[in-house]
Amino acid sequence: MAVLKNKDIKKMSDKEINSKIKELNMELIKSKVGANKGGKIKIREMKIAIARLKTFNRLNQIKSVEK
Repeated sequence: MAVLKNKDIKKMSDKEINSKIKELNMELIKSKVGANKGGKIKIREMKIAIARLKTFNRLNQIKSVEK
């Protein structure tokens, strides 16, 4: 899983953001099962990426309402 940068997320459409959120959530669930094997850093990175995606998704929703 690559770290998502803000500039990359800004280029994504709403559909791409939502699909990436779903993909990361599934990956997070799978990683939590094997967390005992030392994947705690990976889990933290995924949580941060999901939060960042959700933030940009919400900002896009607010912008579309204001227009």
